[in-house]
Amino acid sequence: MKKVEAFIRHEAFEPIRMELLQLGFPSLSISEVKGSGRQKGITERYRGAELTNYLRPKLKLECVVADRDVATVVDTVLKHGRSGAVGDGKVFVLPVDESYRVRTGESGEEILQSHPGVAADV
Repeated sequence: MKKVEAFIRHEAFEPIRMELLQLGFPSLSISEVKGSGRQKGITERYRGAELTNYLRPKLKLECVVADRDVATVVDTVLKHGRSGAVGDGKVFVLPVDESYRVRTGESGEEILQSHPGVAADV
């Protein structure tokens, strides 16, 4: 199992979410985050003073998938997240040693089964 963590622009999220849903990956965690990197800060004037904010808002998308599904999820994020400009974000793939479903106590990769019919339910 692998955990895919992607830091993306806000406007890239909805196309990524819709395609992952159609592909059978409805389980995502999203966090609003701020960070700095190569993207320059925004300089604004406030009460006569110039202020530069170097922490830019991003979304952190997290998804744990079976090893065989990593390429599908990463390719979807790259396809919809890439604008070609500095600040498009990053994708990280991390190993996951164990997983458990809290409700039933099930463990392992079977709790990560994709849900091909879930797009029809929405």
